[in-house]
Amino acid sequence: MTRTYASCVLLILFVGAVAVRAQQPPQGGGAGRGAGQAPGRIGGAVGAYPARPTADPAALERGKAAYGTNCAFCHGQDTRGGDGGPSLLRSGVVLDDQNGELIGPVVINGRPERGMPRFPLTPAQISDIATFLHSFRVNGYDDARQRPTSIVVGSAAAGEAYFKARCSTCHSTTGDLKGIATKYGNPRSLQQSWLMPGSAGGRGVPTPPNAKPPQATVTLPNGEKVEGEIERLDDFSVSIRQDDGTRRAWRIVNGNPRVVVTDPLQAHRDLLKDYKDFDIHDVTAYLVTLK
Repeated sequence: MTRTYASCVLLILFVGAVAVRAQQPPQGGGAGRGAGQAPGRIGGAVGAYPARPTADPAALERGKAAYGTNCAFCHGQDTRGGDGGPSLLRSGVVLDDQNGELIGPVVINGRPERGMPRFPLTPAQISDIATFLHSFRVNGYDDARQRPTSIVVGSAAAGEAYFKARCSTCHSTTGDLKGIATKYGNPRSLQQSWLMPGSAGGRGVPTPPNAKPPQATVTLPNGEKVEGEIERLDDFSVSIRQDDGTRRAWRIVNGNPRVVVTDPLQAHRDLLKDYKDFDIHDVTAYLVTLK
């Protein structure tokens, strides 16, 4: 074999090896969430929804309605994020989910440390919401990207009537809400502040000064009680931060330790299940007049 021929053979073998390696899925934690190709992704490409069968139109409509009632105020009508919640369009949980099995635990347990409450939805409702979320394209243009120029589309008079009937026992337009419209940069931020008070901090929206985070009283098997701000709470563990900054955490086994949550904003969270779209529009239209 001549030197020239041997060099050509080596070059061909090298190019072939590079081509084969390029076709293999990446190993290790390149995407930051573990080794190998994430399940459900097309070719391992981050940000691409897996190919899915055509959605059932009825499930899609139900999911759109459930999402609009329970999720849109934080994550946006187009899933690209709102004033209080992140975008779901490129969420790893949503991308890897197939039929609500990954989305469900987040919805049911909430993420109190991030300002996300629990939503007691049924498996069927979660499956419908998953169908709606999976209907969005990650890349390219879709009609949902068109946001209305203004969200102030309700009736201020109807909003005032709703406020007097449902809100005035705790709030006053001449007291804690006096001039509230001037405290927020735009109606979207204002709407977020009363739908989910305390959840909008860190996104350019001031957190209401009286909005205290949920607290937990943890009763240990020996009777000792420990109180603090909730940092994490689910069915398996609880972690809190005490007033002096000390962090403590426990695993929950067979109901121990016992955890009692005190949420100053529970009334607001309970109302989330009752609001109709027109209630939200009307109350916002009324609150923007309080300057």
